[in-house]
Amino acid sequence: MLLSPTLALSGGAQGRGPAKQRPVPAPTTTAPAPAGADSLNNVKFRNLGPSVGGGRVAAVVGVPGDRNTYYVGAAAGGVWKTTDGGDSWEAVFKDQPTASIGAVALAPSNPNVVWVGTGEGNPRNDVVDGRGIFMSPDAGKSWQFMGLGDVGQITRIVIDPADPDVVFVAALGHVWAPNAERGVFRTADGGKTWRKVLFANDTTGAADLIMVPGNPRLLFAALWQFVRHPWELVSGGTASGIYRSKDGGLTWERLKEGLPTGLLGRIAVAVGPTNPSHVYALIETTQGMLWDSKDQGDHWTKVSDFHGLSARPFYFSLLHVSPVDDRKLFFSSYLLLRSDDGGKTT
Repeated sequence: MLLSPTLALSGGAQGRGPAKQRPVPAPTTTAPAPAGADSLNNVKFRNLGPSVGGGRVAAVVGVPGDRNTYYVGAAAGGVWKTTDGGDSWEAVFKDQPTASIGAVALAPSNPNVVWVGTGEGNPRNDVVDGRGIFMSPDAGKSWQFMGLGDVGQITRIVIDPADPDVVFVAALGHVWAPNAERGVFRTADGGKTWRKVLFANDTTGAADLIMVPGNPRLLFAALWQFVRHPWELVSGGTASGIYRSKDGGLTWERLKEGLPTGLLGRIAVAVGPTNPSHVYALIETTQGMLWDSKDQGDHWTKVSDFHGLSARPFYFSLLHVSPVDDRKLFFSSYLLLRSDDGGKTT
């Protein structure tokens, strides 16, 4: 006869009442002693992520007149937006062909028009490739691919304040191989067509690009010749230099008067709105570090030999001029440095 396990245990198979249950003694255990601080001395911590390639910020832009709205582009983390001064962030560049961001810019005439250049502009050994340039007409809600799919890494986007259809893009090109799609590109029809207006060679790209405030026909570009290998970055070449356009980016001339010669590395250029004739250049070279021009680039003078202004110039070459004082400068190196005397001291 087969018995139900329940009945067999209770004795119910013979019509008797439930068997008396004997209490099961609780297992004897000893409470663990609290761990002392010394017990952690030999513990080795390891980073579980995210990788520096995903978390570092490559581009930041704020909406003029709105202290709470900003866009941030991550090296491999897409574009994020805050409307509450940074208390919370929303990912707005989702489901796109790449999350590597090199540049973000807003149209001065309409800040709801957002341009994003993909491909981080710092050619580290963990860099993620770009996939061209994108535009949002509605403050990041939707995106349109606007071309330049083969320019690799995009470092800067500049938009004409009077005509939002005129847009400039500075492209480094492919990191791991030479290619001709690099330099400075210009569109006059909102991205429908592009023209390459500044090009040196297939290992030289545009590392920086600025438009002089109040004069959209005057632009400065910094070209950088480099070769990236898996084991090293070879920064510098004779094609690196500062170029100027006086006709809205249609033609360019290389500037030389007072600037260093020979093999030059990465270069950053900057100008402030209070004195648009005063231009600064942070140059990777053994001949100095910071130069300035007080006549819109015609003549240059070395200001500083302090290489701490850009401890890793191939990576940290960022220079900004205060919007209220052309002698107040900011340098983004290992530390954020400030100069109140035009770069002579920090």
